[in-house]
Amino acid sequence: MRAFTLLLFLLSAVLSEGLFAGSLQVTVKDRKGEPVANAVVSAEGAGGGTTHARGEVIIDQRNKQFIPYVTAVQAGTSILFPNSDKIRHHVYSLSPVKTFELPLYSGIPAAPVLFDQPGFVTLGCNIHDWMIAHVAVLETPYFQVTGPDGQVTLKGLPPGKYRVQIWQPLLKAKPEQLAQSVELTAGSTRALTFTLDLKPDFRVSRAPGLSTGGYP
Repeated sequence: MRAFTLLLFLLSAVLSEGLFAGSLQVTVKDRKGEPVANAVVSAEGAGGGTTHARGEVIIDQRNKQFIPYVTAVQAGTSILFPNSDKIRHHVYSLSPVKTFELPLYSGIPAAPVLFDQPGFVTLGCNIHDWMIAHVAVLETPYFQVTGPDGQVTLKGLPPGKYRVQIWQPLLKAKPEQLAQSVELTAGSTRALTFTLDLKPDFRVSRAPGLSTGGYP
């Protein structure tokens, strides 16, 4: 009987959280009004972040590129860097937030890398200089990365006040300069729009040598 009562209590708590949770619909565009992809949208409550077990995240290496280009994780998350190419890669980061090196390897490295400090990390490959990727390490569990349409929906946010921030690799301003504050009531949905001033994107759109000559 006691176990049944506990089960009912837990079920009620889960249902209540779902019923009273709010959501944020965020649109990210540039100065020309075009949607911005690869923008990390995060919302942090007044009480700070809550630790959610997110398991292992994967950043693959395919066709001499990191996939995906931008990844967002909560601090304390481990990332695995498998190499799906038939050549060897040498992944590294010199970012103060997380400095590490995975020496030349093919297949799957020995262990995932723990990202335990909040901040922004740039990844590279010592063998293929054009290979670049970014990791946003966040304190909050409420975040998403925009796709080609420049939109995300953050769901499951408890009622309260939130500070919503944007980060993108080409962003000229600091994320805190563009932050917006919003308050969510039980079951409410709010819409926000961010307009970003971006630097020119000089990335190589695909690895040299994939379709024509170029680097080996």
